[in-house]
Amino acid sequence: MPIDILLLSAGLLCLLLGVLGAFIPILPGPSFSFAGLLLIHFTGFASISQTVLYSLGIITVLITVADYLLPVWGTRIGKGSKHGILGAAIGLIAGIIFFPPMGVLIGPLAGAWLAEKANGKTGRQATRSALGSFAGLLLGVLLKFTLAAATIWYALSGMIINTP
Repeated sequence: MPIDILLLSAGLLCLLLGVLGAFIPILPGPSFSFAGLLLIHFTGFASISQTVLYSLGIITVLITVADYLLPVWGTRIGKGSKHGILGAAIGLIAGIIFFPPMGVLIGPLAGAWLAEKANGKTGRQATRSALGSFAGLLLGVLLKFTLAAATIWYALSGMIINTP
């Protein structure tokens, strides 16, 4: 029983970190969410089906990969160059370090815009590229948050169903 309480506590902490990781890029939100669900699954407090675990495991991997590709995809849709993509990545890191928490939003936008301007794009072209990068970043946040909410839902419903 004490190990169940320890696993449940660690699982709930991981679920919380999963939600935070949806908004803070340095935290691997999808991984934390799935780890929390697994930890809760291995307690005597919850009953979560194998199908749910496998499905959410696959979705976790797909969202993790997509999270890295979406800002690049958004920049490409915004007619951005490789410089804009690199600028968005550097802007994201700089934003996290120097202007938390708003730097996560402003950094990629500013980085893509500055990189495109530095490489001879017009203001309009640079803005379009930056907005594409920003849209990709927001889509990644939405996917990660949706996964975090789903894992919390399945963990709580697994605990409720398992209640005598």
